Amino acid sequence: MANPLDDLKKVGEAKLKVLFWDVYNSSLYSKTGEYQAEQFPQALKINYLRDIDAEDLIERTQDEWVKLGIKQVTFSQWIPLLTNIFPDIKKGDTLLLTVSENQQSEFFFNGKTIGKITDQTFGKSFLRIWLDENCSYPKVRNKLIGSNN
Repeated sequence: MANPLDDLKKVGEAKLKVLFWDVYNSSLYSKTGEYQAEQFPQALKINYLRDIDAEDLIERTQDEWVKLGIKQVTFSQWIPLLTNIFPDIKKGDTLLLTVSENQQSEFFFNGKTIGKITDQTFGKSFLRIWLDENCSYPKVRNKLIGSNN
């Protein structure tokens, strides 16, 4: 099976630390190796540095969407899909989201596909958690998008 990152180039990478905990290393990929909002394909790879329950991942995702102003009526349809897709994470696990040119989203867990979401607004909404100018961790965002700010 082809590696979903084979046709993509790394844009940037960043580590998320919260207080004194390392949470994850993340990398953003695009066709050109440059970040352009809503230019697909894009991929976000997260290598976890601690255990996280699937339920906590989903809760955190919802919290971030609320903070970004994404309406609950929009994301409430995605929560059952994510509940079926997201596994419990153990330290060392990798979660990868690819958003294709036609904005179909696919999740991979430790290199194996674990679910697809065909809603074309999902992928960009999920990526906004890391890439939006108003995201929770602007330093992580800047490193991911290759910005020096």
